[in-house]
Amino acid sequence: MSANPSAIRSNKLSFKQQQLKFRENAILDAVNKLLAQKGFDLMTMDEVAADVGIAKASLYKHFESKEALAAASMTRLLEDALSVVEGISTKLSAIDKLKALVRWGIKLHLGGTMPLLPSTRSSIQQSLLTNALYMARLSALTEKLGEWITEAQLSGNLTPSLPGEVILYTIFARSCDPVADFLKLGGAFSDEDIVELLIHTTFQGMTGRS
Repeated sequence: MSANPSAIRSNKLSFKQQQLKFRENAILDAVNKLLAQKGFDLMTMDEVAADVGIAKASLYKHFESKEALAAASMTRLLEDALSVVEGISTKLSAIDKLKALVRWGIKLHLGGTMPLLPSTRSSIQQSLLTNALYMARLSALTEKLGEWITEAQLSGNLTPSLPGEVILYTIFARSCDPVADFLKLGGAFSDEDIVELLIHTTFQGMTGRS
């Protein structure tokens, strides 16, 4: 799970295609950082181009709009999450599989490369809902997590009476949890400490249960 899934998407591209893919990944890396820092509505195409070190006109050759750029970034994030899911050992219990994915998300967040979740009030929301590739990846990830959630509830590791949607959205939200930022800013805990503290409060709560 230490490999970067987005860096090894295809080994059979031509040299020119590899160059284009490399630049697109650099663009999306910049977008991820900016989306993590300020969100979609405040991010500008000028900032993205400046961060990558290319002209804005060159940026538009890759992505026709800010909405297309953000959708590509969010789609790549889902593809990376699906790669992580595929790499999680099948020997783990469902609850431990969920924890592994949440750990990955929190680590990305602490590293400053986890885009903020698209708010229902953000102008990107409708664009994402009409993006077929994004919706396909989201559906695939949701389906797999739904399987793990159901299995964990049946085994008693998650509260059976909780609606699956509540658990699912809570898991998604942990990757953008501002608690992680406040704890890191305070300086009292290492990144690894913060990850495990958030894992504990997510899955065991704050009641003192083991």
